[in-house]
Amino acid sequence: MLGLYSHKAGSIETIVVNNNKIALGAIYFSIIGNLLLAIIKGIAGYFGNSYALIADAIESTSDVFSSFLVLFGLKYANRPADKNHPYGHGRAEPLVTFLVVGFLVASAMVIAHDAIHYIQTPHELPKPYTLVVLGTIIAWKEFSYRRVIRKSKQTHSSSLKADAWHHRSDAITSVAAFIGISVAMFLGKGYEAADDWAALLASLFILYNAYLIFRPALGEIMDENVYESMEQRIRAVAATVNGIVDTEKCYIRKSGMIYHVDLHATVDANITVKEGHAISHLLKDTLQREIPELGNVLIHIEPNEE
Repeated sequence: MLGLYSHKAGSIETIVVNNNKIALGAIYFSIIGNLLLAIIKGIAGYFGNSYALIADAIESTSDVFSSFLVLFGLKYANRPADKNHPYGHGRAEPLVTFLVVGFLVASAMVIAHDAIHYIQTPHELPKPYTLVVLGTIIAWKEFSYRRVIRKSKQTHSSSLKADAWHHRSDAITSVAAFIGISVAMFLGKGYEAADDWAALLASLFILYNAYLIFRPALGEIMDENVYESMEQRIRAVAATVNGIVDTEKCYIRKSGMIYHVDLHATVDANITVKEGHAISHLLKDTLQREIPELGNVLIHIEPNEE
């Protein structure tokens, strides 16, 4: 066996720095947007007699805190590797994602509890202007989701993806509130609770969303080998390297925004150890050049007996 670690620190550090800037910009955008929306929703819901809108404000408030958690996680995860953390600090990202999911679950529970209370408590019909507020919010949150999810895909950040889904869940709860308020307004007296039923439905959607965010983060912590498209890219690049006959096992694990790889490559069984050593370095360098998101790459050389 010839196992070699090699690392183009300059190129990887450049990728990490650029991705970090993109991710931080998206998080600051989320924090400012969620803070303003929480205030607008809270005021409009209180004076407009809409608990669904107040529930929306509660979720936006939790989004502010969760975005701060994501901000902390991104800053910590992008610390450089050190003696105690030779693979870097990227695992902080999915850990922060778990905390973000906790915020989602907590906000869903609060919304559901209060919605049930208001369903059982007589109250006035929502004000018509709450629909205008909600329509504007829905458009903004969907725009925010698309912006942040694009950045998460660009940077391969799980915590940024969780933050993006906060925006999408906020948009969905706003849609539910819009429907509930519309029903309450147009059907009139006796249907005041439609707004609260909408908030209850929204809380269930938030819980489902929390699971969708939690599952990939858990897979990252557990080193699940679920990066099929990345594996295909690695094998395709390896096939272009002189001296590589084929590739066998390819194990990939994600740490923050970087992927670490263990790859078994076959070479001519009749070449010298020195030649195999050179080919493994060439393969590693080519992979890191063509796929800049790769961090540590361990090449295991196998003889081709055929």
